[in-house]
Amino acid sequence: MRLAILEVIVLTGLHCITCADTLFTPGEFVPGDFKSVAEGFMDQYCLDCHDEDTSKGNLSLQDLGPVDETNTPIWKSIWAQVMLQEMPPPKKKLQPEIVQRLQFSDWIVQELKRVMNDAGGFSEHLDPQKGNFLDHDLLFGPLPEGIQIKSSSSEARLWRVTPQEHITRLNELINTEPEFDSRKPGLRTRGDVVPTNHGGELKLYFGVDRIIKWQGGTVAYATSVKSVPVVLSSARKHGLENYPDLYTVNSAEATQIIGKAEDILRYMAYGPLSIANSEQITDDPDTYKMEGDIRGLPTALVYSTQIVRPLTPVHDLMTHNGVNDERLRSAVDYLFEALTFRPPTSRESDDYCGIVEDSIIKLGKEDGVILGLSSIFLDRDALFRSELVEYGTPDSHGRVMLQDWELGMAVNHALRYIKPDQKLRQAVMGGAHADTRGCSTRGAAHAGRRADSQATNPAVLQGLF
Repeated sequence: MRLAILEVIVLTGLHCITCADTLFTPGEFVPGDFKSVAEGFMDQYCLDCHDEDTSKGNLSLQDLGPVDETNTPIWKSIWAQVMLQEMPPPKKKLQPEIVQRLQFSDWIVQELKRVMNDAGGFSEHLDPQKGNFLDHDLLFGPLPEGIQIKSSSSEARLWRVTPQEHITRLNELINTEPEFDSRKPGLRTRGDVVPTNHGGELKLYFGVDRIIKWQGGTVAYATSVKSVPVVLSSARKHGLENYPDLYTVNSAEATQIIGKAEDILRYMAYGPLSIANSEQITDDPDTYKMEGDIRGLPTALVYSTQIVRPLTPVHDLMTHNGVNDERLRSAVDYLFEALTFRPPTSRESDDYCGIVEDSIIKLGKEDGVILGLSSIFLDRDALFRSELVEYGTPDSHGRVMLQDWELGMAVNHALRYIKPDQKLRQAVMGGAHADTRGCSTRGAAHAGRRADSQATNPAVLQGLF
């Protein structure tokens, strides 16, 4: 996973140098303070128009000091104007050298990040839309004297899953979708994005594959069905516009995830009985009498007795009397892999089993299992995809390749919203440690085969085009 030079220059803020005889590398620390870096630049290029006497645009920089919590809006504006080469105005004859402009703007970014570290942080310089304003002469032409570009690589990072990815994972827990059929490419397929409803809302619906009768039309039907809305927020469209560092999971979202986890786990255990009355579950819909106008209510639905949802170890754990250690661990391990797309380590498995056992002691089996298992829904890897590369042998430039599950997840993410299939899973677990490049080659080859056989699957098309 390597960034292009474009990303290195744009996303690092275009570092530069102040001394012509010293090479400077973008992405490295800019030495100097306000007096040595900023004061001289502003005296020479800014104060002619923005001192106390002139104050063009009602902005005076004469008394502006080092970056602090009170003046960050002004410094953000200065940074943006300097980076866009709008200030000094192009009509001004006196213009800073490109290396001066880049060094100054990058120093501002460095200071904004430091000052705003405990106040939400500063990430505007990472917004991919900033690439639209890149100086193309700088990118594609010869570099100014004194600048060298380091070998490109991406920083260690966490990618938060998109709302569409997240709800597709949850859908896998309670609904059974058909496998892809190349003869019928237009049919909904396992792994396809969960579609929005008639109102444009993205929701996870319970038991729709067992409903055989309802009262009212399509709107009443959609209102009657048990559903939970998407939790994770996103300011952008999904798909390739899935950027690291821009998204988190806040406390309100975490609280909602725990609440929805309970609904999902109960449905995994008991099916429609967790959301409907027993008389609503019958293969003869005429035996259930709907009295009056109950359109839009949960009681306006009839479910078949045929079990079509996945029967998982969570079901086995909840439907057997008592708590068996083997069934408990099986439920924990299954749920962990279903949510994170990788098997748990021994420590992770032990930790979550301990959480469930403690909950059972305090709340009893029924509520204890549900609460304990709900914690897995908040595991880091259930909500983020990591590219931390915490071990490995660096190359001559200090870079380390993705490997093991981080590599496998990157390959899988490019193609689908559901967990890796058995072949990719085996490739990761069978040889990633011994042969990272080999694993990468095998994974890529396998990915290509899947793309060729499932080229009409929207999840695949999204990753390839």
